[in-house]
Amino acid sequence: MRVCSVVILLCGFWWGTFRICAQNTRFDPDKDLLLAQFDCKTDVDDLHTVAALATVLNHPDYRNVNYYAVAGTYGIQKGRYVPANELFQLAFNNRWSSAHEDENLTAQKILSIVERTLKKGGDIWVAEAGQSDFSAQWIRTLLALQPQLSPKKRIHIIQHSDWNEEVTSPENLQFVKETTDYRKIPDGNARGNGSPGFRSEEKIDWEHRITDPKLRKIWETALRIGNQYNGKEGRYLNTAIAGGGLDFSDLVETCYILGLDDLKDANAFFVFFAQ
Repeated sequence: MRVCSVVILLCGFWWGTFRICAQNTRFDPDKDLLLAQFDCKTDVDDLHTVAALATVLNHPDYRNVNYYAVAGTYGIQKGRYVPANELFQLAFNNRWSSAHEDENLTAQKILSIVERTLKKGGDIWVAEAGQSDFSAQWIRTLLALQPQLSPKKRIHIIQHSDWNEEVTSPENLQFVKETTDYRKIPDGNARGNGSPGFRSEEKIDWEHRITDPKLRKIWETALRIGNQYNGKEGRYLNTAIAGGGLDFSDLVETCYILGLDDLKDANAFFVFFAQ
């Protein structure tokens, strides 16, 4: 029995090590920057995605990820913004800024972080949970300062949504597609298409998986603010959230970047990140 237990433990350790190594095939945690950009206009799904991202970054395997988050990176869509500074502060502390409140100042902040990462030899991975207009803004400035940079090799923009592309200004969408390593992955609102399906019409029993007090508060805040603004004052009505489900479909880009795109759906997410 003791020998069998040792073998099982060794196999488990080997598999866990293999899985972690296999996951990090794109992002280099020692050098790269994860830049999570959220439009927050007008769908409240971004709020659930913020909570899900905080859950990922709190996991022991991903606590050393160099990241920064930006709220309000919207494009040309109409509709009202979803204010969620309370949630962003709770989830990311001092590692976020609001482009909605001051786009130019936030772009300068991102530019500074990006330049620091590039100088150290790291790449930039943008999880585009929204449109690409803000990305185009800071990338144009970056290339003006560093014309020798090869953005096709150093800046990777990950997008999953046709709608996000449709409400990005055409000239900015064309710019990022032609200038950077722009990758379109399958939509996270559906299941079985190659990306995790993180939009769930049915209620997900996340409370029994997420026991960490801070993470629980983040999720509770995301749900509260999401319910407060969902479909209100002309904002998009997310029927999955209105029916008591969850929608963190924009997290699929981060999952792609970190090599977690084998997660099937929301239930699988909470099983994997239970803490």
